[in-house]
Amino acid sequence: MEPKDRIILALDVADYSGAIRTVKKFKDHIELFKVGSELFTAAGPRIVEKINSMGKKVFLDLKFHDIPTTVAKSAAVAAKLGVFMFNIHTSGGLEMMKQAAHAIRKISLKENIERPKLIGVTILTSIDQAALQDELGIGLRMSAQVKNLAGLAHKAGLDGVVASPEDAEMIRSKFGKKFLIVTPGIRPSWAAADDQKRMLTPRQALIKGADYLVIGRAVTSQPDPVRALKRIEEEIGTV
Repeated sequence: MEPKDRIILALDVADYSGAIRTVKKFKDHIELFKVGSELFTAAGPRIVEKINSMGKKVFLDLKFHDIPTTVAKSAAVAAKLGVFMFNIHTSGGLEMMKQAAHAIRKISLKENIERPKLIGVTILTSIDQAALQDELGIGLRMSAQVKNLAGLAHKAGLDGVVASPEDAEMIRSKFGKKFLIVTPGIRPSWAAADDQKRMLTPRQALIKGADYLVIGRAVTSQPDPVRALKRIEEEIGTV
């Protein structure tokens, strides 16, 4: 993939107009934009439809997590909406993930539409080992829990996972080249960490096996956001 195809720019804004302004600013430099829960709650499906109409792709980051039937129905709706990729929580269990994967295959064939990529969220990058153990009550080491959840996603037929860039190398070695790895927690050396606790630079993440890099404030908060994006693309273009 070209550098611009590997970057998912997060639209971390709370209104439709602001999101579209951001897409217009970057549309000549990037293909894939993340629509998260804040923006989708404010703007609804029309934000996805508008981005699609501009010839760009959407990663719908709503992290569906519910009983299997509910998640399967939500997955079918996301597929019909025309998103390129969306995610569900692996902690919802094997059956939930299997039903979601089946639902998007079925609706895509029925509606004759391109099947979206379905990926599973492992452990949020805001969670560290202490929080995993002391707050969530999970006694496994972080790497072991991520491997377990990624294994469930692979078994369920998902296309890949969302995981910390620190876990990318382990996931790649365990599940092979075709299993997608989408990594948040990406910060260039010259950008602030914000609320991420497990992070790497764009170049480091790709070297460890990431396919897609989710980047938001590290670009959009810079004095010259387009130049910041180009700096990242130049960096990862050498991997």
